[in-house]
Parts: sequence; structure tokens; C-alpha cells
Amino acid sequence: MNPWLRGVIPAVITPFDRQGRIDERSLRAEVEFHLGSGVSALCAGGTTGEGAGLNPQEVNELNRIFVDQVRGRVPVIGGIIADTTDEAVSLGLAAKEAGVSALQVTPPHYIFQPDVPGLVSYYSQVRERTGLDIVLYNVLPWGQVRPDGVAALVKAGAIVAIKQSGSNIHQLADMVHRFGNQIPVLSAIDDLLYPSFVLGAHGTLSAICSILPRQSVELYEAVQKGDHRRARELHDQLLVIWRAVEEDPSGFFGRVKYAIEIQGRPAGMPRHPHRPAREDERALIQRAFGEAGIRTATAVRA
Repeated sequence: MNPWLRGVIPAVITPFDRQGRIDERSLRAEVEFHLGSGVSALCAGGTTGEGAGLNPQEVNELNRIFVDQVRGRVPVIGGIIADTTDEAVSLGLAAKEAGVSALQVTPPHYIFQPDVPGLVSYYSQVRERTGLDIVLYNVLPWGQVRPDGVAALVKAGAIVAIKQSGSNIHQLADMVHRFGNQIPVLSAIDDLLYPSFVLGAHGTLSAICSILPRQSVELYEAVQKGDHRRARELHDQLLVIWRAVEEDPSGFFGRVKYAIEIQGRPAGMPRHPHRPAREDERALIQRAFGEAGIRTATAVRA
């Protein structure tokens, strides 16, 4: 097993300016904040990082900033969201040139998903042609790679870890049961990290820990120590915040960034056509932080 593919790995946001360009200053500050929170690694350009739609030059720029700011303190995973093998390889090579340690790769997802032999070929080619380890990003609710498909990917040596998302904790339990002794299984079921860790997930690579990395790290460590009273308290905090953030998928990126901004961390703008959080969404998130008992900054940009 890759020893660092465990613990808390935030899917870090990508701050953009009003022209849709990467806001390097804000990104470097956000990376530094995460490093000070005790995380195990960082993921650049995942779903929460608005990686869908980044071209190879932008993928290279984004990952270069991560790698340069991290300076070897933790590994960096490059997020790849593509629909063809050549596209995934092109994006993966751009991330590799920037110095990432591994890639997080979604299955092809536009309308139809390949069958199991097609998925094995896809992930095998991406790994062979980039020379990087691959984390299966099992995110698509309508196209989950089921355990039999994962078994074929593991047997072929096409992946080194599973990131189980898609709100399916039943499938997470199956993944941990079948593959947890072979490769790391990471939970991206943001509202259920506590039971994920209890089930045996090796850690998390998720959006909620991009918003609240310190609480996520403390939750992971509490479960490892068997302090379930503290773990339940932290679970309740994360749950309240996540419910406010996830309420309307059309505004997800704006609400994630506002939940970060409200803590005093510059988060930039979502990339068009996504929008900033509306006034009612900002009020909802403010109430959630109050209910969770998490302090916010005194001044928050509207």
C-alpha cells in the first residue's frame, strides 16, 4: 500500500479571479492553511477544485503552484476529469510535468460508461502512459464502478487506491471489505466520514475537509484513538456545515467558497457559468456555522 494515501486529503478549491484566471496568491495562502492543519496530502483540480474544464496548460499551472508551495512537505495528487483516454493522458502528463505524486482519475462519464474491460484498458493506459499511480475516483452516482469492476482494476495493477464517493456508504462498506487489505480505500461521503472511518476507510479525500481541514483531521485522529465521544461531536459539526453547503447543486462551488471565505480565507470566485453564493445561501451558511459552534471572521466579503 502507498503509506501516504490515508488520513485527511483535502480536495482543495481553486480560487479564480473575475476573469476566470487562477488567483495564485489566494491559492498559495489556501495551500499553506491546509499544510498547517495536519493533512496527509493535497488534491489539486478535483471536483471541488473545479477541475472539469481545465485545459492542459491550466492543469500544469495549477499543479505547479501546489507543488511549489508545498515544497515536499506532503504529496500532491493531480485531479483528472476526462472523457477519453487521450484527454486523460494529456491532462495527466501536464500534471506530471508540474511534479505531482499521483493522479486522481474519474471514469469517462459523458452519458455512457465503458464496460469493465474498457475501464481496465482506460486506467491501465493512463497509468502506463503517464508513469504515475492512479486513484480511482468513483464519483458518478449513475455510473459507479462496482466491486467486480474494481477487482479487475486491482488485478490489472491499474489503480493503487479507491476514492469512494457518490453518497453510497453501502458500496464503501463493500470496498473496504473486499479491497481494504490490498489498497487504500478513501471516503468522499462528506456527511458520513465518521462511520466511514469506523468501517475501516483508510482516510478521506473530500470536499468537506477542504472547508474544515482541522476538524476533519481531529475527527480522523479521534476515531483512530477510539475517542468516539469527541468523534461524534466533530461529526455533528461537519454534518451541519455540509448540509448547508450541499443544499442546491447549482450553487455548490459558490457555497463552498463562501464557507471558506466566512472563516477569513480568500477563496476567489467560481468559474463561469457557476456563480457566487446568493444572499440567502450566505445567510444559511452563517447560521450553520453558528449552530456548529465554529467561529467565523468578523468581516466577510459579500
